[in-house]
Amino acid sequence: MFLKNSFNYINRFFFFFTNKTRNFYLNSIIYNKKISNIENRNLEYKPSSGLIDCIIKYKKKKNKIDDFNFDFIWKNENISKKDYEKLHNFFWLFTLDLKSSKEITQLIILNWINYNNNYNSKNWEIDILSKRIIAWISNSKLTYEDSSEDYKKKFNKVIQKQANHLINEIERSKDLDDKIIGCSALILVGLAYQYKSKYLEFGLKFLKKIIKYSLDNDGFPKSRNIRQLNFYYKYFILIREWLKDSQTDIPEYIDETIYNLGTAYSLTFQSLKQSILFNGNHEINNDDFNSYLTKFGYKFKNENQEIGGYSIQRNKKIALIMDVGPSPEKKFSKDYQSGALSFEIISSGKKIICNSGYFQNHEHKLNELSKSTATHSTLVIDNTSSCKLRKIGNKSSVIDKGLKILNKSIVFEKNYWNVLASHNGYLKRYGFIHERKIEFFPEYNKFVGTDILFKKKDNKSTNFEIRFHLEPNSKVMKTQDNKNIFIEVQNEGWKFTCDKYEINLETGLYFGKKNSYIENKNIFISGMTQNENQNIKWELIKIS
Repeated sequence: MFLKNSFNYINRFFFFFTNKTRNFYLNSIIYNKKISNIENRNLEYKPSSGLIDCIIKYKKKKNKIDDFNFDFIWKNENISKKDYEKLHNFFWLFTLDLKSSKEITQLIILNWINYNNNYNSKNWEIDILSKRIIAWISNSKLTYEDSSEDYKKKFNKVIQKQANHLINEIERSKDLDDKIIGCSALILVGLAYQYKSKYLEFGLKFLKKIIKYSLDNDGFPKSRNIRQLNFYYKYFILIREWLKDSQTDIPEYIDETIYNLGTAYSLTFQSLKQSILFNGNHEINNDDFNSYLTKFGYKFKNENQEIGGYSIQRNKKIALIMDVGPSPEKKFSKDYQSGALSFEIISSGKKIICNSGYFQNHEHKLNELSKSTATHSTLVIDNTSSCKLRKIGNKSSVIDKGLKILNKSIVFEKNYWNVLASHNGYLKRYGFIHERKIEFFPEYNKFVGTDILFKKKDNKSTNFEIRFHLEPNSKVMKTQDNKNIFIEVQNEGWKFTCDKYEINLETGLYFGKKNSYIENKNIFISGMTQNENQNIKWELIKIS
């Protein structure tokens, strides 16, 4: 223990010393001179309007630059971190109409350059810097056209200077999403300034490395994060459209990756018309993005029943989605939620059974709560999660001890569905393997679930609960004998039963909306583990 603590102390000291030394270097004259080594190039390629719509939120009413008050804005430090980042990434440029004053827009950018021309740890972070480059170039009609030669010279210089810094730092970033945005910015700089030998080639090669590192053999993120799948798909399409628009050859691996991401997106988003709440996901409105895909001809079909560790079975009215995948590797687990074998049921476009969703802000205590097994529609033993997570400083927790899927089978026929899987998340601590089988009989609109606790080694008896979370707008009523619970979602009625175990209702928290919560209800079956195998059978049947 003493040696371990000593090693941790030395490691922390080394990390602290390395960071301090690097920060000193980044703020030095030597580094500033290094990234200021640029070529005298002008902005040649200006992206077509509308290409960027896949990554920005559509806003019908556009603002005029005159509506904003930018007096002394770059000197103002008394704003929140979130507002500061939004201000300096310049994505607010996309809210402006083309009738806005070019003169005022360019004056604001010129003032920014005067105050922030050199490296600044606050607003030269990869995410902020990359978005700023994308925003400036994509809005060239406002930010560049009809400007003076002196302004263009400063604009071109600071773009390349930021891109040089990006090349130096992108490898060090631990955030994959930031790396994707950084690659996008470098590729755009290479296209815009016809600098293929430096920025374009570097961006494309690094993008290829990210694909190999972070996507599985089917092209699904190794994080198993559905929100990240959505993010990747949007940026890869944007990059492809820039290449196509600038009449630049599109690498085969980009087309292949878009195909894989597109088929996965088709299955997890478009076919369900719902945001399924597994592993870092919350409710996302993709209507505008789906319109973008149609407009630019991106249409993929996926007839499979499984992808990325998710079983997805559906017909015209009913969908059953179940997490049948293992926990991801530690390095991909910052948004992972411990919901092995959890499931959701959608009927007529409305969720009958769901998970609680994800509180994305990792600095908030609700982030940890939303990662627990209890916030999922699955089995929990002794109020502990099926995976052990470990908090790293003020960052998001990651997997310390994960789980494996031991067996799995999926049957999908017209009149019979069956999903079966088991995991070892409770084996070492409690001596049990949890197996879940969910059957669906379409002719009768009836689900039959069986949760089995296979006893593998002796351990003391402890409590278990099986939870079934409901959306906040669901109406529920329990019968006096504690044997039936009626669920009403809009015009549909469902009955939940469990003969051999008591069922109850409990108030919980729903995190389906990003970084917010609201009370919801969940059904739960409770009992005590035994020194033998246990079968817990439940049913959910539509009654109206």
